[in-house]
Amino acid sequence: MPTTRRRLVVLTAAALAGMGGIVPGQVAAASPEAPVKQLKILILGGTGFTGPHQVRYALARGHTVTIFNRGRQHEDWPGPVEELIGDRNTGDLAALAGRDWDVCIDNPTTLPFWVRDAGKVLAGHVGQYIFISTVSVYASNAQPHADETAAVLPYTGKDPMAETADTLRANMPLYGPLKAVSEAEARRQFGAETTVIRPGLIAGPGDETDRFTYWPVRLARGGEVLAPGDGTDPAQFIDARDLAEWTIRMAEQRTFGTFNATGPAHTLTIRGVLDGVGRAVQGDDRLTWVSEKFLDDNNVSAWTDLPVWVPGQGDTAGFARRDIRRALAAGLTFRPVGVTAVDTLAWFRQQPADRQAKLKAGLTPDREAQLLAAWKAHIRG
Repeated sequence: MPTTRRRLVVLTAAALAGMGGIVPGQVAAASPEAPVKQLKILILGGTGFTGPHQVRYALARGHTVTIFNRGRQHEDWPGPVEELIGDRNTGDLAALAGRDWDVCIDNPTTLPFWVRDAGKVLAGHVGQYIFISTVSVYASNAQPHADETAAVLPYTGKDPMAETADTLRANMPLYGPLKAVSEAEARRQFGAETTVIRPGLIAGPGDETDRFTYWPVRLARGGEVLAPGDGTDPAQFIDARDLAEWTIRMAEQRTFGTFNATGPAHTLTIRGVLDGVGRAVQGDDRLTWVSEKFLDDNNVSAWTDLPVWVPGQGDTAGFARRDIRRALAAGLTFRPVGVTAVDTLAWFRQQPADRQAKLKAGLTPDREAQLLAAWKAHIRG
């Protein structure tokens, strides 16, 4: 089934994951230097994609870290980490009761009742609540350079607090609206001490979606590589480590408000991404740029079959042109594309053979070869 731009908006919201007006309000720039005050940090989750990077960075900066999760994944931490066990699906938050922290970072929440229940236990017991949301909350991706004041998706179901992991899996387009409701619930529970961070595509070592990983792996393999469009479409993403470290610095600075968190700081095109990744991984590759129309005609999906890329016009003209000036003013920084590519490839090559055998995003080698052959026949007429 062809992935039209309008359909892509829905798929992206389900799967997640410039210049413009600055949101009013003062933003204190965070410093990457060592913090002055040691914080007591509670991280809900802590063992997923960004959580371990947050924990390690916080420990390196002298903070005391507590993580709360179901205890199903274990990490080797470089310092002492208190681990509390509970289950937000069942409302088991007893381990958090009667405790105080300077900041709570909520990483995994997609369900509003998780925020509501956290508020019942933690409101008044944390000095700042940082909710990790997503740019998938936005109602439209058509407007380039839209900032944090852009409209978010409405929830149109019966009761957002009744939604569960099962109902979300059965209706993935609810992802963006439920994140938006969760943001509102965070502000209701924690008031002015709330920080909402809306990342775009998160990349880097540890990514289990392969939505960025496809390109370092593919370009390192070399040969003729199918590249989408004409290379001029914009691209935005953020390394998980940059997101995690900035989140900790936001806690150190007690920076409140809502922030788009994607990058880099300069305008980046899909050609820039692939050129940067290719140079970094030193693959013997040859890029063949294939038109968007040909890809649509051959049922090739942006974002999934060809990750990172979306068309830079029409309904997705603003998808990779989100305004990030508030985050930049608050100290968000970025690793070079090549660093993310090399580190991601090194991580991927350490995975088990069966994990490496089949990427979760991108074209299979056979499908890519078929498309390249069809493209050459097409342009020959």
